[in-house]
Amino acid sequence: MKIHIDLDSYFVSAERTLDKTLCGIPLAVGGRGDTNIFATNSGNQSFSNENSGSFVSSFFQTYDPSVNDIDKFRDEEGIIRGIITTSSYEARARGVRTAMSLSEAFRLCPNLRIKAPNMRLYQELSHTLHEYLQKRIPLIEQASIDEFYGDLSGWVNDDEALFFVDTLRHEIQRDLNLPVSIGVAKSKHIAKLATTMAKPFGCKLIHEHEIPTFVENISIETFAGIGRAMQNFLHKYNINTLGQLLRAKELLYNHTPYSRELYRKVAGYESAEIVTKSPRKSIGISRTFKPSLDRVELKRRVIILARHLAYAILKHEVVPTTFHFGIQYDRSNKTHANLSRNTLFSEKALKDLMLDLFYKSDTYKTLKIMHLSMSCGSFTKISRRELSLIGFEDEIEQSELSKKVHKVREKYGLDSLKFGSELVKKR
Repeated sequence: MKIHIDLDSYFVSAERTLDKTLCGIPLAVGGRGDTNIFATNSGNQSFSNENSGSFVSSFFQTYDPSVNDIDKFRDEEGIIRGIITTSSYEARARGVRTAMSLSEAFRLCPNLRIKAPNMRLYQELSHTLHEYLQKRIPLIEQASIDEFYGDLSGWVNDDEALFFVDTLRHEIQRDLNLPVSIGVAKSKHIAKLATTMAKPFGCKLIHEHEIPTFVENISIETFAGIGRAMQNFLHKYNINTLGQLLRAKELLYNHTPYSRELYRKVAGYESAEIVTKSPRKSIGISRTFKPSLDRVELKRRVIILARHLAYAILKHEVVPTTFHFGIQYDRSNKTHANLSRNTLFSEKALKDLMLDLFYKSDTYKTLKIMHLSMSCGSFTKISRRELSLIGFEDEIEQSELSKKVHKVREKYGLDSLKFGSELVKKR
């Protein structure tokens, strides 16, 4: 049997390990995207190379407990801004949801308590839980900061699996003060789906013969791996639930290899193994801020984000070959640009490349921009391009310089060396 372990409203639960008065009340953790990163005196950012999943950045400002949490959400004009990252079940009962603005959350739940993210705490507790699980289950895979898979095969008999996970969740609650929900099934995807139905602080086992009945009325949007394009395809054939999907085997088998594999996952046939350590597939950084029309200042912010992304790339010792840049405007318009390039990596090359992608993706120049994102992937350890003598010496020089700068930042902090072009902030 495979098991899926998911921490219930994790960031909220982590905060409650430090402050018992937060238990049982409407509570949420939120953020402003740490716009202090753009200040000329921002202070060194903390960095984590953990594969942490959604809503968790590799870069974050050190948490300062001396500052009131609500004040951490005020902008330069004193206006409270930010979004909900996660909320307690007490807050969810009042309609507070992930990605909701703080203003909307307070309207729905006036007595809502807000905590600013303490990412160092969340990373530490996640690591502690990982070590805790490794002592109890032979094979453990960490899928994200709050999500784990395990394999009980040859360790716990199938007829004892439910008792095992029920005992395990109570032990985690007792020893680490963290509530978890656990799903059990022959496949990872069905185990994950079972966890969703077991929340909060529950456990659920789905036998193979129970799968058709179990998924019958579950929306296709609930199943991990069904993206927007596949959802639109299924809706076109009036397939809205997983039960209807299982009855459309011929359609999915004849559509694409992806749809065929999707059918097997929903039916519980997939046999994905537990991966105890998986390589990172991409690295990215993004920030949301007060809408700005100032392209000079926005260009400076692109350069700052590029410096942070370059640090992460050098930290992982990889060479990215695909690059993405995205913009969100204050009127909900979104644009992006992509590029593939296989060359020697350097911080300067990344900065120039991201600026170029910024110019290409900024198609609404009369609109204010409120979000910038950049990422890279398709990693290799070395560049395999056909080398040209033109400019190659400069590439080698820049690559070596980036490595030397990285060593300085490793010792003295990420902000110890900066591009001159990011130090002058337009007033």
